[in-house]
Amino acid sequence: MRDALRAGIAVYNDGEVHAAHDAWESRWLDLESGTDDERLLHGLIQFTAAVYHAQNGNWEGTIGLAESAGAYLAGLPERYRGVDLETVRTFLAALAADPERIERRPPPNLVYEGAVARLADLDPEALAVAAPVLAAEWGYDEAPLERASSYALSDLEAGRDDSRFISLLYDFVRDDENRAIVYQRLSGHVERRAAKESDVEGLF
Repeated sequence: MRDALRAGIAVYNDGEVHAAHDAWESRWLDLESGTDDERLLHGLIQFTAAVYHAQNGNWEGTIGLAESAGAYLAGLPERYRGVDLETVRTFLAALAADPERIERRPPPNLVYEGAVARLADLDPEALAVAAPVLAAEWGYDEAPLERASSYALSDLEAGRDDSRFISLLYDFVRDDENRAIVYQRLSGHVERRAAKESDVEGLF
């Protein structure tokens, strides 16, 4: 839950509003309907959707999603699972009443554990959630990113903090100018790692 929350919040705060929900969706679908955790993720998903529709001038869709998101988040504490919800609920109410306000004032950042989480601040566990989501949003095949994320976490668990997969994942999400090159390098490392694993499996 923590990794999904941090990843989606950082993706949203770095301006990828449309992609943020993908970091939460698989976790949300696994939760029992009506639980506080399910309402939190459902509300955040609809919050980002409301912002996205507002930014694209779909006022009717914005109003419906803002009202729905507010309903899901209603009743949860002001700060739940580390997320500052009062700011979100206040914004949603204002957006539902006047969706065109998005043209006059930007939406709020999401505050998590007292700070505005950014992609540059993510730990490897949350980065492993965010990187494939962003790959899909930016038009890259997410499969190599998913595999690289798995390798990064495996290396971390084995005590290899200097894993090339960790450093390349950070470069992929942060380096706008060289992202395509980083993606190619990362894909190459994934292919070589997979080939080595296949060779080992063939011995037994």
